[in-house]
Amino acid sequence: MSVTNPHKAEHPRRVPSLVYANAAGEISDFPELLMAGRSGADFVTPSRDEIIPLPEGSELFVLPNRLPVGIDPADNQPARLQENPIEPTDGIQAVAAFIAPAHTATLLAAYEKDASQPPPLPLFAYTAVGWLDGRFWVCAFRSDSSARQDIAAFPPREVAARTSRGLNRFKHNRLVQHLGKCSLTYGCPAAKNFFLGREEAPLPTSPACNARCAGCISLQPSGCCPSTQERIRFVPTPAEIAEVAVTHLSRVEYAVASFGQGCEGEPLLQADVIGKAISKIRARTDRGTINLNSNASRPQAVAALADAGLDSIRVSMNSARPEIHQRYYRPKDFTFADVRASALAMKKRGKFVSLNYFVFPGVTDDEAEYEALCDFIDAVGVDFVQLRNMNMDPDWYLESIGPGAAGAAMGIPAWLAALERRFPALGYGYFNPPLRP
Repeated sequence: MSVTNPHKAEHPRRVPSLVYANAAGEISDFPELLMAGRSGADFVTPSRDEIIPLPEGSELFVLPNRLPVGIDPADNQPARLQENPIEPTDGIQAVAAFIAPAHTATLLAAYEKDASQPPPLPLFAYTAVGWLDGRFWVCAFRSDSSARQDIAAFPPREVAARTSRGLNRFKHNRLVQHLGKCSLTYGCPAAKNFFLGREEAPLPTSPACNARCAGCISLQPSGCCPSTQERIRFVPTPAEIAEVAVTHLSRVEYAVASFGQGCEGEPLLQADVIGKAISKIRARTDRGTINLNSNASRPQAVAALADAGLDSIRVSMNSARPEIHQRYYRPKDFTFADVRASALAMKKRGKFVSLNYFVFPGVTDDEAEYEALCDFIDAVGVDFVQLRNMNMDPDWYLESIGPGAAGAAMGIPAWLAALERRFPALGYGYFNPPLRP
């Protein structure tokens, strides 16, 4: 399944202009400079065919204490916009896009820190954005045709009403009550989908984790960049989990129910509970796909869950190079060899294996990383690659994974095209695919 052009994409007539914001967050364009993109630590001129209109449901962020960088069309070289060109006393900040789900960035926002040495940016992805012909444009492509998290699928009044009804119906179920908070407080699309009765439902289970990911979105050390959501504080019972899963799988066509969410730690630490829950689910329905999103740290637990009825696993991975993987995940009790062994345990049992592959331009498309990923896909027999954006301050991420991670970049479009040629049977997307009705 090719995602190079899953839809007929619209591209600009030329490279858009640089955008910037004043201290009040008001965004303007600066036509004297073209928008720049960032690949690793390098600033580059985007090609028109990797630029699309800002997708509906995206957000624009201002980047405090960071100066915008554009491209001077006279010499095609990066140029930093040092002060506000309209009114210097109004201040100036770089601007980035946080693109809607089902879209993957090809270039990061281009900026330079000012002399204040600002703290890390919040845990979001920062995509290059520009302005042309009365609208914003971004360096990205639609990587999945599924509308499961499109903003139009979540009318606010309906979400609120259906969530309220679900909370009242399942007052006795702590997991449903937790998902209600995810839906109404954090705006989690997966939680909303459960209450709306559509697509993929979440099954968070584990308060603890055996990794200390640099960019963990549910737990960060005090004084560090704050996490974007609160981690679940209890372990639901197999009966509570099964009630959520059976409710969803039995009423939704091509449904998916997934352990391992952004609001929890590592689900494999609760493998015994999950195994019992899967048995309860499959005793009541054979419909839908039971999936596990995991760091794949415990091969024996993965094998046991596969034997219990787990259909698919999504292995989270920032890199197929063991040393780069270890620097980001900072594992407590596992190695990259365990990750590979877990994926092989699923394939040995005829199960489906996806990679939740965090895309970071300049690292993902590094030639050494490409070869390492190809070796992993070959050795394991990976079925599907999910092209997720790395949600982390770009400078902080590069510092975390250390020197040598970003090298000669192929460019994300060229990297993906090379993967498609090398693995024509491999699937690509953004979400966990349903495997059966």
